[in-house]
Amino acid sequence: MSGLDSLLEYNEIVRQMFGNEEEAFQFYNKYGKHKGFSVRRSYCEWDSGHNEITLRKFVCSREGFREEKELKRESKKRRISDDQKAEILEMQISGIRKYQIMDIMQKQYDGYDKVGYTMKDLYNFCHRNKVETVAAGDAQTVISYLTECKCRDPDFFFQYKTDGEGHLKGLLWCDCQCRFDYAAFGDVVVFDSTYKTNRYNLPLVPFVGVNHHGSTVLFASRIIAQETIESYVWMLRTFSDAMARKHPVSVITDGDLAMQRAIRLVWPNSSHRLCIWHIEQNIVRNLHEDGVKDDFRHFLYDCWSIEEVGRKWLEFLDKHNVTDKESWLYQMYERREIWCAAYHAGKCYLGLRSNQRSESLNSRLQVHLDRKMTLFELVQHFDHCLSRLRSNEAHLDFEAENSEPCLQPDASIIEKEAAKSFTPGVISKVQFSIRAASKCFMIEHLDGYDMQTYIVGKVDKGDKQYFVKCEICVDEGNVKGISCSCLKLQSLGTPCSHIFFVLGYREDRELPGCCVLKRWTRGAKAAFAPIRKSTMYDYSDSLHRYRELRNISHTASFVASRSLEAYECLKHVLHEEAAMIPPNGGDNGGNSYGPVLPQAQDVGSTVSTNVLDPMHVPGRGAPKKKLKKQSSLRMCWIYELPMIRLLWSVDLITTITKLSSFA
Repeated sequence: MSGLDSLLEYNEIVRQMFGNEEEAFQFYNKYGKHKGFSVRRSYCEWDSGHNEITLRKFVCSREGFREEKELKRESKKRRISDDQKAEILEMQISGIRKYQIMDIMQKQYDGYDKVGYTMKDLYNFCHRNKVETVAAGDAQTVISYLTECKCRDPDFFFQYKTDGEGHLKGLLWCDCQCRFDYAAFGDVVVFDSTYKTNRYNLPLVPFVGVNHHGSTVLFASRIIAQETIESYVWMLRTFSDAMARKHPVSVITDGDLAMQRAIRLVWPNSSHRLCIWHIEQNIVRNLHEDGVKDDFRHFLYDCWSIEEVGRKWLEFLDKHNVTDKESWLYQMYERREIWCAAYHAGKCYLGLRSNQRSESLNSRLQVHLDRKMTLFELVQHFDHCLSRLRSNEAHLDFEAENSEPCLQPDASIIEKEAAKSFTPGVISKVQFSIRAASKCFMIEHLDGYDMQTYIVGKVDKGDKQYFVKCEICVDEGNVKGISCSCLKLQSLGTPCSHIFFVLGYREDRELPGCCVLKRWTRGAKAAFAPIRKSTMYDYSDSLHRYRELRNISHTASFVASRSLEAYECLKHVLHEEAAMIPPNGGDNGGNSYGPVLPQAQDVGSTVSTNVLDPMHVPGRGAPKKKLKKQSSLRMCWIYELPMIRLLWSVDLITTITKLSSFA
């Protein structure tokens, strides 16, 4: 650049006027980056009342020496603006990793040099915010958060318990939408206690079921420290309290013995079945011959009579020469009532055989959770996962209300009637049974006064016979009730092919009411308000305003960017507005960047302000690598940035190991 150009540039810069110090610093910082150097704040002067800065000096970052106070870590200010902090936390709660957040920001600002902060700043801010968020204690922060949720939603439910020293031992929570969902779909409940996804190694257990679309629905969530009968009894009774004492018809769990005994105590009339997925895992782990595995699976899947099970078990033992009564096989036979297919024929499980619903939900959680997370972060991420489930249900509800299933031109009257009642996710299963009815044939018809029995065969089932019983309304002659010996209607909640065959044989024009369970219909939740709201979106008033303005400005900015004139006009307006607003104008509802986190100052008698963090529970977590004895020295190296702390610790351990090998 020539001398004249330099003078012109200098004259242009010194004539600049700024609305505040921050605006001036950002301008000079941007100028410095363009020229290849960084800047920092230096000397400043205040007015006589020390209320306003009258002079601020900006210098090259290498100019002179830093003052002693600037060398202290606590005096260093990061370069992340408040609106950027709000965006960072918003993305972090949504499960986006920190490095991904930085990638997004770089794209938004058109380059890493224009973001205004570094990856180190991002990590440090997230770490500092994490510490500040749970400053009152991790457990106490969660209790305060749930208390605020209950203040906003009177039907929100949560309950917790502590040990003798005040440490959190158990926690269960659900909002009003979860409770409505349980009222509509709580006939089958699935839960699994095998996941440990927090720094205390406590299991997060979602109570889940299946909704009218056949999709996963959440009823409640719980965290519990001790996997004992007493703890599980507390959990199930608390869950029952939340759900107006309604017990499920059937329950599917993993193989935890304490859980099994607790279910027998609290829900004695509920059918309980072990998860088939877990049993399959144990088959692979405990049985080593393919023939033994295949023969054992017959007990797991084939619907023999209970008498046949005893006889076939003796044949099984003799065939494979099983004599060890302490073996896994014998133990499983002793517990056959809760896993053998013969004992669950006709019981309502809605087609579920495993806790895959719980597993699928946990698999989503696992993408975003890790063993360093606080309980509060875990609750936030779980809320995010819950919002996804409800968004999916809302989409399916919309499709069900605004679309019709595809029917063949020759569809029967019964099929057309079924299509009007069942949701699209269920009608496909019903249509499968309707088509399978074409393979059925009539063997015998036994006529009675108000009860008729039809003996039905099926071309692909050999000599097997099915007995379909129809209860007839004597005055009108139509079917009042119908059942089949295959028990599919009782177990799945949808009619079998044998029932559809008999209805067609009788030339009935509508499905009996017993064949259309409300829980599978479009009107399954007609009695409940469609809330589908998650507390994770409850922010302070100022952040509500910020989010609304941001969304509006995004739209306006995109439209204005299409022409230079509109771009310059909107840019001028925004600069003028920003200059008129004080940099720290207005308060932020006591919370700057994330969800409302009260400290439960006025929580009444239901909440203690003295809840201590849970004790770490050893157990089924991932095994930790054994280190040399000298590795205890790693605690000497502690830095604010988590990533640096990890890398330096590993280097230290490596050095110690090498030194010990020379000793």
